[in-house]
Amino acid sequence: MAEDLVLDTAIRDWVLIPLSVVMVLIGILRYFVSKLMRSFQVPDPKIVKEGQVIVRARNLRAAANFIPPKPFRSRRVYFSNEENGLLFVPKGQAQNAQAQMFSDPNMAMDMMKKNLSMIIPQTLTFAWVNFFFSGFVAAKIPFPLTQRFRSMLQNGIDLSTVDVSYVSSRSWYFLNLFGLRGLFSLILGEENATDDTQRMMQMSGFGFDPSKSLSAEKDGLDIVQHEWALPKFEHRAEAVLKKLVS
Repeated sequence: MAEDLVLDTAIRDWVLIPLSVVMVLIGILRYFVSKLMRSFQVPDPKIVKEGQVIVRARNLRAAANFIPPKPFRSRRVYFSNEENGLLFVPKGQAQNAQAQMFSDPNMAMDMMKKNLSMIIPQTLTFAWVNFFFSGFVAAKIPFPLTQRFRSMLQNGIDLSTVDVSYVSSRSWYFLNLFGLRGLFSLILGEENATDDTQRMMQMSGFGFDPSKSLSAEKDGLDIVQHEWALPKFEHRAEAVLKKLVS
């Protein structure tokens, strides 16, 4: 049977609150350090042009039913023509995103700086938490949980008799590490550099491949089933006006 524990207020004052405040301050400091380490790069006009073409093609797909059939077909041919369409990428001109990144030393250096700005603070903070706060039961969740959450919430505590709703200090560190994205977005804005989840996802793949995005957008535009919606609205308006007149 799970045991109920009485948490000392000193744990709240000297473990829970300091750990949360330190995680927030480290995230804000890491954001400004990453901004200082970021090198200024002049954007490639070709990449900017391809990005604008993708945005225009997406807008065309989104508003397809509000364009008459003939203008829509002409716009689709303009984007997805096999000879000179804006979304058509010949097979020989497809670029490898990883080769493009490693050919640009500035891009590779920026990627290394971003990874270092994530790994070094996390390593030092985890060592600090593991050394000073290891073994503490820091908080309790005010609702019951199943046994599947024990490994996530009680990392560093090897007691099966403790209720699952209690959170260890090490687990509280991980919850703050991956759960403060909304707070950082509120403090630093939406385009902040403290989202560790996206950083870890980006470490497995490098660069941006515009040829794949152009091809995917071309395929999406080709399969659009056009159905002009405005005549239906005209018939509805005519029917409503007839009812009002009669």
